[in-house]
Amino acid sequence: MKILGIESAAMTASAALLKDDAIVCEYTTNFKKTHSQTLLPMIRSVMEITETAAKDVDVFAVSEGPGSFTGLRIGAATVKGLAYAADKPVVGVPTLAAMAYACHGSQYVLCPMMDARRTEVYTALYRFDGEAFICLKESCCLPVREIVAEAEACAAETGSRVLYLGDGADVYKEVILSTAAAAPVFAPAHMKSPRASAVAEYGRVLFEQGKAVSAFEFEPVYLKKSQAEQEREAAGLATE
Repeated sequence: MKILGIESAAMTASAALLKDDAIVCEYTTNFKKTHSQTLLPMIRSVMEITETAAKDVDVFAVSEGPGSFTGLRIGAATVKGLAYAADKPVVGVPTLAAMAYACHGSQYVLCPMMDARRTEVYTALYRFDGEAFICLKESCCLPVREIVAEAEACAAETGSRVLYLGDGADVYKEVILSTAAAAPVFAPAHMKSPRASAVAEYGRVLFEQGKAVSAFEFEPVYLKKSQAEQEREAAGLATE
């Protein structure tokens, strides 16, 4: 089975090809370029270097959000076009779940965080029980201190600690340190950012669970309104 994974929910842009049990190619960048500049060239390079045509891909797995509104829209438009042209299914992979799944086998409670601004983060809680990947809290948007408290409570129940990952953990590291009663653990650089390889790998799990949809059916998950929408609503309320 061949799965093309696409990640564009945050600053990281990434594309990877999973063939059976191996990641045969992955391109990732986390720099000051827009996804409209980087994503398609990355996908094209992955396909060319592995001599893979779109019709040879069995499933397209894409990070569905939450995350950057612009990034998610670019990723969605890209995968819809590819999957429609190739007449292949799409698996929407929760961004936070893919980040946590990359820590396969970890003994920690996993708390991925993506900066949602105003001291809030897109977050969720997961843990592994052997091979089982367990969701303790679904994707949501919460104040940092609130999710830290919930994460610590989950860790206390299992006698473990909390591993924080994602750009939100970097941005709010001091808040986490000042809030957490137990010593928090912060993921190293190679584990903290979303990666297309994890999207592809967890996408396979979701595909085997029957969670694929058509290109027409796939939609990204935003969780909350964009900053522009919030500002328009605020302006409208102010003028009433």
